[in-house]
Amino acid sequence: MPRTKTQPLALVPASTRDIDAAAHRCRKAVMKRALICATAAVVPIPGIDLAVDIGVLMKMLQEINAEFGLTPQQIELLAPKRRLSAYKAIAAVGSSVVGRAITREALSLIVKRIARRMAAQTTVKYIPLAGQAVAATISFAAIKYIGDAHIDDCVAVAEAVAGRRRRARHRD
Repeated sequence: MPRTKTQPLALVPASTRDIDAAAHRCRKAVMKRALICATAAVVPIPGIDLAVDIGVLMKMLQEINAEFGLTPQQIELLAPKRRLSAYKAIAAVGSSVVGRAITREALSLIVKRIARRMAAQTTVKYIPLAGQAVAATISFAAIKYIGDAHIDDCVAVAEAVAGRRRRARHRD
């Protein structure tokens, strides 16, 4: 999923197969990132888990946008009609991060959605063994939820830009 500096920017996937392939690659990456965050949650150093979670989220969301051709730079490269379709679809999805630069402000809106889980994670983390396991589980679930939800939003936007009918969302 990560692109090197010499690779050109990808455009929005044009076919259902391309969109599905991008979603599959992104879901695998989300799983890996969630495992990294779960591992950091086990470390009993105050604040390390939150710092890792924020860093991982910022990078992961940017990479998902790039995989679907939905960074601000990639959207600007689209033909005017497709660009308009992208912006309309982004507005319809209501995402605060699809098609936008991932800033701390945008990330704070996302973290607010999972704030209770994060608070519980911080509280239980200091109970030996069981608390660390619960904290790791909460961290994994939170990162996976945010990543999967963002992928679903990107799929919806990519389908709209490609002129495809929207499919049922992946979320439970």
